[in-house]
Amino acid sequence: MTLAEFFAWDPGDPSVRHWQLIDGEPVAMAPGSSTHGAIQAEIARLLGNHLVATHWPCHVVSEGGVIPRVRHDRNYRIPDLVVTCSPPSNAPMVSDPVLIVEILSPSNEVETWANIWAYTTIPSVAEILIVSSTKIEAELLRRNADGTWPEDPEQISSAAALHLESLSFETPLAAFYRTTSLARG
Repeated sequence: MTLAEFFAWDPGDPSVRHWQLIDGEPVAMAPGSSTHGAIQAEIARLLGNHLVATHWPCHVVSEGGVIPRVRHDRNYRIPDLVVTCSPPSNAPMVSDPVLIVEILSPSNEVETWANIWAYTTIPSVAEILIVSSTKIEAELLRRNADGTWPEDPEQISSAAALHLESLSFETPLAAFYRTTSLARG
């Protein structure tokens, strides 16, 4: 299926909230756990508040679709959060994402990492944050000055501060887990 066919397609299954197009095949997205949703909401709130307080011309989009550069006519991926500095629109995809956030769940780890590698082909993406839903830790991929990506992500532990250069944002990693049982030990 092409991207145009995907956007015109009616899956006829109201039980599925989101569909991705992966190499020409529609793939249903499983809903996240309540912990996943709580982490996603907290990250969106913290990033959004930072953007407003610092007057950045950017905004956070929850589950906004992106199109990787490689095989762009057969792929439409939906990360948990996307930050873009492009003006808001009604388009089915987010233009020029700067930061992509994925919350990693054990049930979809392989699919999530496949999406992450696809995100690295998007020219505007500067950072990709991968946040665990089972423990307080994260991994950060940051594009190098020459446009390449590092071989390995930066590991961020529960006691560490997270710094996102793309947005001049810094917070203790544990802040993302404030409303979860993980924060309570």
